Amino acid sequence: MADSEVLIGIHKAFMGFDKRAERATDEILEATFVDTGPLFDLISSANNQVMYGRRGTGKTHVLKYLQTRLPSVNETAVYLDLRSVGSNGSIYGDDSRKLSERAYTLIVDVLNAVSMELLTIAVEALDSAPDPNQITLRIDDLSNAISQVQVVGEVETLVEGKSESAKSLGADLQIGESPSATVKAGAQTTSGIVNRQTRTGTERIHLNFGGIVGALSGLVSVLGLKRLWVLIDEWSEIPVELQPYLADLLRRTVLPIREITVKIAAIDHRSNFIIHRAKGEYIGLELGADITADLNLDDFLVFDNNQEKSTDFFKTLLFRHYMASEHLSKEIDSADKLIQHAFTQHPVFEEFVRAVEGVPRDALNLATKVATKAFGQQIAASHVRSAARDWYQQDKHAVIRNNAALDDLLNKVIEEVIGNRRARAFLFPSSSRLDLIDQLFDARILHVLKKNVSSRDEPGVRYDVYKIDYGCYVDMINTAKAPLALFEASLDEGDDEPVEVPKDDYRSIRRAILKPEMILPVSAV
Repeated sequence: MADSEVLIGIHKAFMGFDKRAERATDEILEATFVDTGPLFDLISSANNQVMYGRRGTGKTHVLKYLQTRLPSVNETAVYLDLRSVGSNGSIYGDDSRKLSERAYTLIVDVLNAVSMELLTIAVEALDSAPDPNQITLRIDDLSNAISQVQVVGEVETLVEGKSESAKSLGADLQIGESPSATVKAGAQTTSGIVNRQTRTGTERIHLNFGGIVGALSGLVSVLGLKRLWVLIDEWSEIPVELQPYLADLLRRTVLPIREITVKIAAIDHRSNFIIHRAKGEYIGLELGADITADLNLDDFLVFDNNQEKSTDFFKTLLFRHYMASEHLSKEIDSADKLIQHAFTQHPVFEEFVRAVEGVPRDALNLATKVATKAFGQQIAASHVRSAARDWYQQDKHAVIRNNAALDDLLNKVIEEVIGNRRARAFLFPSSSRLDLIDQLFDARILHVLKKNVSSRDEPGVRYDVYKIDYGCYVDMINTAKAPLALFEASLDEGDDEPVEVPKDDYRSIRRAILKPEMILPVSAV
């Protein structure tokens, strides 16, 4: 096979990469998973754990891979994608409905989703179970416990011949301006003959926590499971105001069972696991105490933090996806050979790795873009820059295109950091939480390079180091916004774009300190 045919095969493979883990088969997910450092060791521990990461960092892939590679044959997993749980998902974000109704719907939907997954596992285990009847009884117990979840207040139900007011054993989650959680015993009273119903007081979600815990624990036991893994994906798709109530459900019904391990995939700045109450009480999960939150995929693959590690990861990522494609060549039998055939030189591949900013899904999308631009040719630096600019314009900038506040903030950051400070990165006070900065980070327009660093000018003050997206920089440098005569070196002779995206120089970064009052209107600070 001629080299040109091999190259075209590589480009076709790049253009056909699966970009989203949820659409890939288990076989493809297993074949294309790339471990980095202690990542899999951390996620496969029996600790209950929150795994953070922005979109595209591989959270779903990690959970799906964990599901296929459980540590023991006596272990199984329940995978829940919270975007597709329940048939009434639109209710969760419907602000016209009461918070109690939205939280109730969410909790019941999640419980039913877990129940259905466990039912599937139970049916598969019936033939080999020593006592199948015990399995069906435990499934019934769980269904009955879930059916007792209800929204209650001070309710008086009156029917012909008598008036009844009843409550069962369980716990109440009070929802509203002053949320709380209480455990109550049952009571029942009877009086006169009337026909009416009244509801007064604050509505609460009533759950039979004891019944749910007992049913879950019993089911795990009769199934003979050493461990049941509950893998919860897309946590941050749930409205922020509802998240603590779902977290509280997990704390009270799942976490007490030592044979169950919970893993939650979430986006840091779009997650809220707790509502604090007076006297140390709270609703939800206390990070670090109830559940660990020590894994952030955004920290693993930033090129400037560890160039060799990042380059090796993305080299392996492209190779494994190539090997799972339909365009293989016998000449390409290693990751190194793939890069040698696909790129003009290794520094160009390093430029590709810098351009993806540590985000695996962006790497797969950018691979498609560069293959399209270079089709039939080896990939040059000009292809990488042009593709990065297109990907920024089509995907990342689209998030802020219709958001005037975000667009204005980005322009101010660009003007101040690149225009005035001659840098691509800047320091922002760690103690200042600015929602607009978080949104630019979530959109992958800003990236965290390092956290909690100091500046010589202000000893004792800690900063987070942000850098402007590679594609954003290339887009800006080719417009009227570009600072004149800044970074004019080129990687490839004959490039028609005499622009090199600057590597991060910490001397210039430490001079580029931004504070909220420098980039926001006075009224917003």
